[in-house]
Amino acid sequence: MPPTIDGATALVGVLGDPVGHSLSPAMHNAALAELGLNWAYLALPTPAAELAAVLRALEALDCRGLNVTLPHKQAAAELADALSPLARRLGAVNTLVRRAEGGWMGTNTDVEGFLAPLRDGNGPAPWRGQRALVLGCGGSARAVVAGCAELDLERISVAGRRAASLEPFIESCRPWAPGIEALAWDDSDDPGDGPLSSAVAQADLVVNTTPLGMAAAEDPAAAQRCPLTPGQLDRLRPGVVVYDLIYTPRPTRLLREAAARGGRGLDGLEMLVQQGAAALRLWSGLQQVPVETMRRAALDRLEGP
Repeated sequence: MPPTIDGATALVGVLGDPVGHSLSPAMHNAALAELGLNWAYLALPTPAAELAAVLRALEALDCRGLNVTLPHKQAAAELADALSPLARRLGAVNTLVRRAEGGWMGTNTDVEGFLAPLRDGNGPAPWRGQRALVLGCGGSARAVVAGCAELDLERISVAGRRAASLEPFIESCRPWAPGIEALAWDDSDDPGDGPLSSAVAQADLVVNTTPLGMAAAEDPAAAQRCPLTPGQLDRLRPGVVVYDLIYTPRPTRLLREAAARGGRGLDGLEMLVQQGAAALRLWSGLQQVPVETMRRAALDRLEGP
């Protein structure tokens, strides 16, 4: 049953531009209904130039909490009245929580969401000493590197196409991810050639943070793209974990190709669900929220009628 909206209904939501495609309203409203909270979660399209004004207005309206998505994560960190240690370290906020004294506290639940499918309940030990390859050096990659650092990996190689972006990214992460290294992106299809091919061959965990392979209505061919060439894919080791932050289509071409070579695939839907559940716990003060309900609502929305 959808929640009843009345004069006591409180607001939560997600800020982004664009944001109409977000699964978060379906996911959160299902959880709110099960919890019996008289809250409504809305997608709130917010141009970058209006972000500060929107945050002030939502505070005045007694909004209880916000998720923040592209392109606002770094700007939200600058606008927040306080930051969690993790958000300060990353310079990026994906969750805003109302402070009792006024204003917003910015934090980041993306790291928790990313790690959830990789944990076995016993901390980082299963990954200690192994190697990760991260494809891309944008905003999502920063949370992924932070998660990889928590897993106590021996090496975190980050491949980026633009040196002007890659080098500052690596230097900003190095203080808290000492095993990180920059890797020039190459598109060589010779399975024995190029630094990226070599890193693929050594990786125990490969994470795609780029949009390559994401389904797009305006570009039907987009879903057939893959961040790795056939020759690079052939260097994946059997048993490697390939984690694609994209979840449309399911599975992505990268995950299909990895499975055909004996890899274990994970997509970004569970990261979305888990980061959302972590945010809901922060806003509500509840220790337990209905994660399975959130997961099912997201899947139902993805699969459509």
